Amino acid sequence: MSEAARWYVVHTYSGYENKVAQNIEKIVENRKLHELIQEVRVPTEKVTEITDGKTKEVERKTYPGYVLIKMVVTDDTWYIVRNTRGCTGFVGPASDPTPLSEEEVKKLFGIDVSSVEVNFKVGDTVQISGTAMDGFTGIVQSINIEDRTVDLLVSMFGRETPTTLPINQVVTVED
Repeated sequence: MSEAARWYVVHTYSGYENKVAQNIEKIVENRKLHELIQEVRVPTEKVTEITDGKTKEVERKTYPGYVLIKMVVTDDTWYIVRNTRGCTGFVGPASDPTPLSEEEVKKLFGIDVSSVEVNFKVGDTVQISGTAMDGFTGIVQSINIEDRTVDLLVSMFGRETPTTLPINQVVTVED
C-alpha cells in the first residue's frame, strides 16, 4: 500500500453518529477492508454534571453530527462511506474528502480535558445542602471550575457571610 491512511471527517444526521460508525465497521469487517479503513471514531468527552447537588459522570459527543475515519481514500472506500445510511458526506469543499492536519489530529485525540457543568451562574440564589449550613441560602459570587468550588454570600444571623463550598453542596433554588 503506497498511500498512508489519514483522518477524515464525515458529516452525519444528528443522533446517527454511533449508527453510522457501527455500519461502516460492519462493512469493513464483512469486506475485509481493514488496511483501507483502519479506524472509525465518534469523538466523546466525559463531563461531570451537577444537578440538585448530585454529581454524575456523563459521556457526551464532542462534535455532534460528525464521525472521524482513518482511511485511505479510494473509489471503493469513498463509495462505502458516502453511501452509508445516515451519512451526508465528507467534510471538505464540494464534499470532497479533505484530510485533517497533524495539529487538528493532536487537538482531537491528544488531550482529554474533563469539564464540569453547573445549573447556576453568578448572581443566582442557591441553597446549601449536605453541610452544617443545610438549608441556608446564598448568592453565588464566583464559580471556580478547576477547584470545583463556589463562593457564596450567605445571610446568617442577620449578617452577610462569605463562604466557599464544593459545587456539589449547592442546589439551585426553584422560583
